[in-house]
Amino acid sequence: MDKKEFEAVIQLPSNIRYEYFIKKIADNEEVWALYDNGWALTSDDNGNLLFPFWPKREFAEACAIKEWELYKSESIVLYEFIDDLLPHLKEEGIKPSIFFNNDDSAVLEVDVLIKDIYTELENY
Repeated sequence: MDKKEFEAVIQLPSNIRYEYFIKKIADNEEVWALYDNGWALTSDDNGNLLFPFWPKREFAEACAIKEWELYKSESIVLYEFIDDLLPHLKEEGIKPSIFFNNDDSAVLEVDVLIKDIYTELENY
């Protein structure tokens, strides 16, 4: 990915970044997160835990700053993400935070995310 594409995508509104996320993870069959002796988590204004995910390594690495500066980007195979990780997050009451850009992200229910991924995969 070139710098121009990176800069253009990272500045899109969260709902458009979400659509980009869904398409890219279906294309590449992987999701990216940050890891350092445990996955990077954050919380919303109400204290609810959020698990941030990105469509490409570069976007995850751009968020490895401040409290996450020691974290490294790690890929997650798409079907492990859908079949194992997302159901575990739902059990634990942790919401996915999609495509954080150091400002905002799309936060939604696990079931909505899974449905949107499967809808996109039907195009393949």
